Amino acid sequence: MSITTAQELFLDELKDIYSAEKQAIRAYPRITKTASSDELKQALQTHLEQTKGQLERLDRIFELLEKRSGGKTCEAMKGLLEEASESIEEIEKGPVLDVAIIAAAQRIEHYEIAAYGTVAKLAEAMGHSEVHDLLAQTLQEEKDTDQILSGVAESVNSEAIGESQDEEDEETEDEEVNGDDEEGEDDAEEAPAKSKKAVKKAAKSPAKSKSKK
Repeated sequence: MSITTAQELFLDELKDIYSAEKQAIRAYPRITKTASSDELKQALQTHLEQTKGQLERLDRIFELLEKRSGGKTCEAMKGLLEEASESIEEIEKGPVLDVAIIAAAQRIEHYEIAAYGTVAKLAEAMGHSEVHDLLAQTLQEEKDTDQILSGVAESVNSEAIGESQDEEDEETEDEEVNGDDEEGEDDAEEAPAKSKKAVKKAAKSPAKSKSKK
C-alpha cells in the first residue's frame, strides 16, 4: 500500500502495533514458562494480562476510526521474538537465561514505547482525543513494565554473576588439580630415564686399580 498522507501513516502504524501485540500474546506464555525467577515469572504474567487489555483497546480504537485492524505483519516484533526464542534454545535454564529473557522483554518494551508514543502524538495532533487517551494509557503501561523489569534485573543479574563466578572458581580448581597430576606423571617418567643414564655412565667409567698391599 502506498502511503501519502498522515492519516494513512497513522492507520498503518496502528495496524503494525496490533500485529505486534497479537504476536506477543502468543509468545509470552512460552517465555514465562522458561524463566526461573518467581519475580520474573510474575512480571511477565502480569504484562501478558495487560497486553490482552491493550489489544482490546486497539480493537476499540479501530471501531472509533471505523477501520479494519488486520492486513499487516509487524516484522520488527517478529524479529524480536525470534531472538528471544534463540536465547531460550541456546542458554540452559537458570539465572543466566533469566537475564537474557529480561533483555529480550525490555527490547520489546522499548519498541512498543516508541510505537505507542508515535501514534499517541499523531492522534493528539489530528484531534482524535478519545483515541489519544486510549493510546496514552497503554503507553504508560509499557513504561511501567519496563521499570518493573529493570527492578527484577537487579536481583537476577547478581544471581547470574554469582553463579558464573562459582563456575569459574570450580574450573580453576580443576585446572590446578590436573596440573599437579601432570607434573607427577612427568616426574615418574623422568625417574627411569635418569636411572638408565646413571647405569650407562657407570659402565663407561674405568675401573679403579686395586691398592697395593
